[in-house]
Amino acid sequence: MAIPKYLGTETEYGISVIGRPDFNPVLASSLVVNAYAADGRPRARWDYEEENPLRDARGFTQSGGHESPPEDDVGLANSILTNGARFYVDHAHPEYSSPECSNPRDAVVWDKAGERILEIAAQRAAHLLPGADPSGDRSPGRILITKNNTDGKGAAYGMHENYIVERSLPFGELVRQVTPFFVSRQVMVGAGRIGNEFNLADVGYQIAQRSDFFEVEVGLETTLKRPIVNTRDEPHADPDRFRRLHVIIGDANMSEVATFAKLGSTALVLAMIEDHFLPDAPALARPVKSLHAMSHDLSCRGTHELSDGRAVTPLDLQWHYLDHAQKYVEDGRAPDWAPAVCATWTRLLDGLAEDPMSLDGVVDWVTKYRLLSRYVERDGLEWTADKLKLIDVQYHDVRQDKGLYNRLAASGRVERMVDEDEVQRAIGNPPEDTRAYFRGRCLEKYRDQVAAAGWDSIIFDVGGETLQRVPMMDPAKGGKAATGVLIDRSATAKELLAELER
Repeated sequence: MAIPKYLGTETEYGISVIGRPDFNPVLASSLVVNAYAADGRPRARWDYEEENPLRDARGFTQSGGHESPPEDDVGLANSILTNGARFYVDHAHPEYSSPECSNPRDAVVWDKAGERILEIAAQRAAHLLPGADPSGDRSPGRILITKNNTDGKGAAYGMHENYIVERSLPFGELVRQVTPFFVSRQVMVGAGRIGNEFNLADVGYQIAQRSDFFEVEVGLETTLKRPIVNTRDEPHADPDRFRRLHVIIGDANMSEVATFAKLGSTALVLAMIEDHFLPDAPALARPVKSLHAMSHDLSCRGTHELSDGRAVTPLDLQWHYLDHAQKYVEDGRAPDWAPAVCATWTRLLDGLAEDPMSLDGVVDWVTKYRLLSRYVERDGLEWTADKLKLIDVQYHDVRQDKGLYNRLAASGRVERMVDEDEVQRAIGNPPEDTRAYFRGRCLEKYRDQVAAAGWDSIIFDVGGETLQRVPMMDPAKGGKAATGVLIDRSATAKELLAELER
């Protein structure tokens, strides 16, 4: 049986200081992270002990060494939130790593909560900029936060996904099965962008923001020579039982439907692979070339050569996976959230087959393309116009009253999947059915006694001779049902540790 697919997202947000183009982005990002967490209480540091980004899933560790960041960096740019998430600075961007979720819909809720957290943090950080009025009445600038993936000037920043998979599953099999899926899923879940990275005059707009930046099929890198399948082997859980598939190919979505389809379809494909339910996927002859070409083809009907000489469209590839996913549901082995994922997946593929533009208000790349097209037609603009580039970025602005996606959402022009009340609750509260619950509640109730925390452990300082580590090696363990009563009746972390020992 496939193991439950615990999952989450990591989003590096775009950041700039309006009116201060020379302002250091690392400093700006640090201001944002610190502003959100600033309340005068001590902060737990992030526990790096079990992390090694150079460990490769193919069975070796790359050379180059691995050191934990300096203590100052940890304190200045790292926060562990009461909703179980991590909020920190990574590669000169504020990054929100959502808590572990047990299903795709919850993952949408806590991913959307990240947008709200960044909005709040940017508002607070504006008053910390050099030259700000100490009274808080005036700020010398405004910090713009965008949930996108490229600055349009040759730089890209990531949105990563994480899925727990069975350690015993051969990694080579995983690569073979997911490569065509990752290459083709962008037609459903791309965020859309103006321009391209190859100076192609006939590609004024494309489906995905990240696709042009990928260069190889398999590899460990995330910022150079980006691979379609990333091999980083940091399970953040029991390494003998679990592997964490670290997915770096994909856009940061504003659309909740797209986020749900992206996470749900991927989790379902992984479950089918583990259950040996999925036959060998059609192998693309040149996956990287097809990845770029699919992103450049707004019709979604262009064909791509398979290793056996046949030609397929991206929709053909997606139907291969969806057809088997529907059979998997009928067979009774799929998770209980799978029927909803299949229904959304079917709807998106049917819409793309009929007319991609029919998904305006549903899929990000289509919604933004239709928005930009109206300016092109009304003002007679070329797709290289600076005005369009500004609109492209404004679509991803996280401010609910200014961001173009959010304004469309407020007017009912885009489809939402989750209730805003759920999102607001998720800003401060963790999912209740994963270990994120234990992490978040402990940070909320015992923060002064939490010395450090990571994904798979919490370290308490209760005044003894040594610190006490509580391991959390299984994402399924530590939810409200198992630990809620213990936390409620333990006034201190010392009492909680005693309860856990009993």
